[in-house]
Order: sequence, then C-alpha cells, then structure tokens
Amino acid sequence: MKLVKEIFEEPEVANSFLIETFDELAVSARTSSRLRYHQILLFERGTGPLTIDNNTFEISDHCVFLMSKGQVLTFNSIRDTDGYKISFGDCFWEKAPQSASNCKAVLFNNTNANHQLQLSPAEFSELSFLFRALYTEYGAKYYINQRDALAAYLKIIMIKLANVKLTEEATFDSQDYLLYRNFMELLSSRYRSHHSVSQYATMLNITARGLSELCKRCSGLGAKELINGQIIAEAKRQLQFSAAIYWHYPVLTKTLTL
Repeated sequence: MKLVKEIFEEPEVANSFLIETFDELAVSARTSSRLRYHQILLFERGTGPLTIDNNTFEISDHCVFLMSKGQVLTFNSIRDTDGYKISFGDCFWEKAPQSASNCKAVLFNNTNANHQLQLSPAEFSELSFLFRALYTEYGAKYYINQRDALAAYLKIIMIKLANVKLTEEATFDSQDYLLYRNFMELLSSRYRSHHSVSQYATMLNITARGLSELCKRCSGLGAKELINGQIIAEAKRQLQFSAAIYWHYPVLTKTLTL
C-alpha cells in the first residue's frame, strides 16, 4: 500500500492538451499521480518499472503505454529515458474528426487492459516522427487554426496506434470486434449506472448470451467479468485516491486561444 503522501493530483493543463518530452518532466522516484487526462507515453529508450493502478510493467526501448483518465500512474525509479508524453481530455478529442472515434475506443475504453504496446522498428520510426512533428507544432507560435492542426496530428497518431493494437488482435472477425468495441465504449460511459449484461445487450440489439460469448472471443473474459472488472477497478482507484492528501501543482499555462 502506497503512503498517503506519495499520491499527487495531476495538474490541469490549458485547453486539455499537452505534449512534453521526458526531459521536461519532473519525475522523481515513487511519484504517483491520479490522471485527469488520457495519456500516451512513447519511450524511445528507457529502463525500470512503471505501475498503472496495481499492475507493474517493465519499460523497454520502443514501447508505448496507453492510460485512461482516472487511473493512478506511478514511476518507480525509471532510468535513462527519452521520449514523449501526450495528455489530452475528451473535450480536446472532440476537435478530431468523428472517423477517428473507433481508434480511441480500441485504445482507451478498456481501462482494465492497461495497454502496453511493443513497436516494431518500422512502427517506432513512423510514430517517433509523428510525435516529433506534434511536439514541434505545439511549441510553434500561435495561429488561429493551431488547435485543429494539433487535433489532426493526434488523430493520425491514434490511428497508427490502433493499427498496432489491431494487428495483435487480427484473429478477430471485424464485425465481432466492432460490436465488442461498441460494448466497451458503452461500458466506459455507463458502468456507474448499468451493471447487468442484459442492459448492455439491449442497447446493442443482441442477446445477453450472445454478448457474453462475443466478449469471450474478443477479450477472453465474459461480459459480466468485464463489467465487474470496470466497477472494481474504479472502486480501487477511488479508495486509493480518496485516502491521499492532494498535492496541487499550478496549472500549466500554454494557451491555445479558440
């Protein structure tokens, strides 16, 4: 169990979007933060453990971590790191075209998965280029459509990452997986009020048994297990974080005027 004083409240960022390099991050050993925003971490190189909620992963070169808002992230004495961190809120994501929504669902709607993606050399080269371009655009002098340009870069990054994720899951029938993603999107937004398989099955126009079998094929877990897992994971985060003393950081001040 982490000491109370070790959990921090992640600072707000202007316009719900931020990209920074690891060199700019003030990360100390055993720093834990409850995330206000979805995060993407691209490690160009690095070693050491990283914990998301209660699950610990080993950092390696050319890997990506995907985290949803509300999760607790802990850096455990990571070393020799280069890379980027993107933070974005749902209100910023709305700037991205609707066609990219399924990519966000693939990557962020199952908060229990704590996605870690290992990139191939070609995937890393392409994504590293996109992250650098987004970082350069973020630091450029403000112009009237800058926020749209940032959202477009983020959309491309999300599409590329979703393709990496789907390549790992290429054995799934496309129609099955589309329905599974729709279920996960509903679960992400309604798990506080909808706790039964039949409620989600009705919204998806499928039988409860059919939904459970679908989830089993796509994730290895039944629909009820996924629902309970979402509820339990959030309860654990609430218990962990509500016990913490909030340490407030100043709001980051880069402003992109609408």
